[in-house]
Amino acid sequence: MKERTERSQISEEECSTLLIADDSEINRRLMYYMFAPFYPVEQAENGRVALRKILSCPRKYCAVLLDVLMPESNGMEVLHRLKREELLDKIPVFLITAEASDAVMREAYQLGVMDIIRKPVIPYMVVRRVSSIVELFQSRRRLNSVVHRQQEELLVQAEKIIDLNRGMIEALAAAIEFRDGESGDHVRRMYNITKYMLENTKLGAGMSRETIEQIALAAIMHDVGKIAIPDAILGKPGKLTAEEFEIMKTHTVRGAELLEKIPQLRENSAYRYAYDIARHHHERWDGNGYPDGLKGDEISIWAQIVSLADVYDALRCERIYKKAFSRKKTLKMIRSGQCGIFNPELLECFFSVEEKLTEIYDSEGEQNMEKISTPGGGATEK
Repeated sequence: MKERTERSQISEEECSTLLIADDSEINRRLMYYMFAPFYPVEQAENGRVALRKILSCPRKYCAVLLDVLMPESNGMEVLHRLKREELLDKIPVFLITAEASDAVMREAYQLGVMDIIRKPVIPYMVVRRVSSIVELFQSRRRLNSVVHRQQEELLVQAEKIIDLNRGMIEALAAAIEFRDGESGDHVRRMYNITKYMLENTKLGAGMSRETIEQIALAAIMHDVGKIAIPDAILGKPGKLTAEEFEIMKTHTVRGAELLEKIPQLRENSAYRYAYDIARHHHERWDGNGYPDGLKGDEISIWAQIVSLADVYDALRCERIYKKAFSRKKTLKMIRSGQCGIFNPELLECFFSVEEKLTEIYDSEGEQNMEKISTPGGGATEK
């Protein structure tokens, strides 16, 4: 961002030199003495030299005085090249000519020349006309610089707010994981798995980078409703009774209700994904999930992805009532439907990238696998 700002801000010192391009040495000297008291002045004896100077350092020049009739690229040829390089909006160019037809003048103005000054020139008039335009361009640069700097400052502030919001979301999700007897690593893996699958499979086709980031952030909040589950159930090391399991299942609805009651979150672009994921990440393709018994494409693709990611992570990692399963057994259980039935297309995409996903766990060390904790998902949910 700093580099982008520096490129956009052109100081008055950088664009303070006036370039005179004329094949007549007398004319160049005359205009040099006219403008030297006000600007650093450079000279070019033909259009080719003028172009070389301008193109080598366009930010150097505050204005160009250009003769029409010159050898090795005349004034109109120079104008056409500057137009192609999109420099006529940045450097004011003046044509200095003794003779110019209506067609030439019309073409010059259409290209973007600031003014056409006829020879013989009247010094005080030429200086005044050129200086006025130079001052106008410099004022515009200063204004653009201020506006751009303010935009950059607003972007920085917005990024800080986004980071703060994300930090608060992560802290809330991690606090729930800790209450569930877990380490908080689960929510980070949910973010990474969800984002990777959207970015690297057809499941994310047509989604913008911003949308994918919002969905991945929403995945962090999938189990936020567990804050409403009693400790005796949430932390029970053994198998839940049927009654306890029914209470545990309510974390989906309670999570959606909680998110709905946070005004600041409802203004966040990730809210609609977070609400849907919190409520529906335990729905199943065959309709045997909860809380709404959705089936097939009634379940959003992001809720489906988080659902599978939750099951995968739950199987791969230790929980308070189970040891971590091996990768081989985890994949076998998912393939066989032991953890619920998933969208066949979702499974195809998942298995196409699972080898890459397993690096999330391998990087933490196989010897530490049993120490990596995760909340429940799918059929492994208490």
